[in-house]
Amino acid sequence: MSTDDPRQPEPTGGSAWEQMLRQMFGPGADEAIAQMRAQGLDPAEMAKASGLPDDPAVLQQVVAQVQRMLSGSGDGPVNWDVAHDIARQAAVTGGDPVLSPAQVRQATEALGVAELWLDAATDLPPAGGHVRALSRSEWVEQTLPTWRTLTEPVATSMSNALASTLADQLPEGGGLPAGLAGGAVDPAAMMRQLGALVFGMQVGQAAGSLSREVFGLTDVGLPLVADPATALVPGNVAEFAEGLDVPLDEVRLFLALREAAHARLFTHVTWLRGHLLTAVDAYARGITIDVESLEESVRSIDPTDPAALQGALSSGVFAPQTTPEQQAVLGRLETSLALVEGWVDEVTATAALPHLPHAVALREMIRRRRAAGGPAEQTFATLVGLELRPRRSRDAAALWARIAREQGPEARDAVWDHPDLMPTAEDLDDPAGYGTRRAEAEGEHADLDKALAEILGEDDGTGEPEGPTEQR
Repeated sequence: MSTDDPRQPEPTGGSAWEQMLRQMFGPGADEAIAQMRAQGLDPAEMAKASGLPDDPAVLQQVVAQVQRMLSGSGDGPVNWDVAHDIARQAAVTGGDPVLSPAQVRQATEALGVAELWLDAATDLPPAGGHVRALSRSEWVEQTLPTWRTLTEPVATSMSNALASTLADQLPEGGGLPAGLAGGAVDPAAMMRQLGALVFGMQVGQAAGSLSREVFGLTDVGLPLVADPATALVPGNVAEFAEGLDVPLDEVRLFLALREAAHARLFTHVTWLRGHLLTAVDAYARGITIDVESLEESVRSIDPTDPAALQGALSSGVFAPQTTPEQQAVLGRLETSLALVEGWVDEVTATAALPHLPHAVALREMIRRRRAAGGPAEQTFATLVGLELRPRRSRDAAALWARIAREQGPEARDAVWDHPDLMPTAEDLDDPAGYGTRRAEAEGEHADLDKALAEILGEDDGTGEPEGPTEQR
């Protein structure tokens, strides 16, 4: 192409997507960009659709990570190099200074006091492990491995459907526009590559944004680290306290109580973390795509046009279909999340009331904040396929309070001994009937055990299994 051609783009600079295409496909990208412009496509819209801020530093990170991806750094459904760097960039937007010794001391001391107060409210012992104060960037580093566990199943399902369906829309013979990387490119591979890049951008942006909202490692409802630990993010705690008519020290202590209570539960109820994450995984892996609707939706999309592809992703064209099986999993998961949040809410209130004058007000503020969620949580709802907010935490807190009032705190905490003992959605609907239903269930289990013992010849008629047969 002549350099006098008005469609010829500059060899460097331009929008984020232009830079990415050059990195991905080499010198032929400039001619492809010119062809795209000639067809009325503005590559700048691609950067806008990706959700990235108009920040040269962020775009430079993206371009560098795309080059790393294509050199063999990522074959999975999410580009985690891109996700990591975008998350770090989003975390430091507006500043993320290194924590001062005073901030570290205040956070760790608050967590230590919280453990002492919780000892009077629950029999579950402290979680142990590291006690930390985290900057937002450090929070990203600590939690990104769990976000990987949460998002990859749905990314895999979406990527496979996207690749197989959109590849069919390419002209016969497949490939990209002439001049792009010197020849044809496997359509399915291209789609998976672009899908991984898009998911990496979205996960990174969401994790980075979430790092500016959270107070610790547990207040999104799921355990975001595998090992026992408690932590506070002092910058977010201070920003939250600025809008309240409550002293910062009191806010910090209340949030430390919630963090430590979550950590005790996730550490000592050994089945709980796996139970929650397995439910999320089962929900995500059950995602199906309505292929007929998808094909109808993408007939007008040029699959060689990443801007149109990203616009479709953002507009919900590829929204997954929820199956009845997934709805059942989702119902159980939401009940479990509500039970966790309700237990933490109740135990934290019990521990805080004797010590913090604004405990009742702080409890209500946190309840409303959790119910409302935020932009980052909404983004993860799109990525994972479900919301991380417990919809019925108030009902669950009322149930836990009733059990403690009628049977004592020990009975309340003993419910966590086994997943089969956990309250159900019916118990949240009718807390007053929980005790009766539990007694009836225990009676049925006892009858079943007796019947099995009789079948196996292990019952001596007293209802107790016989011991070893004596030699006569």
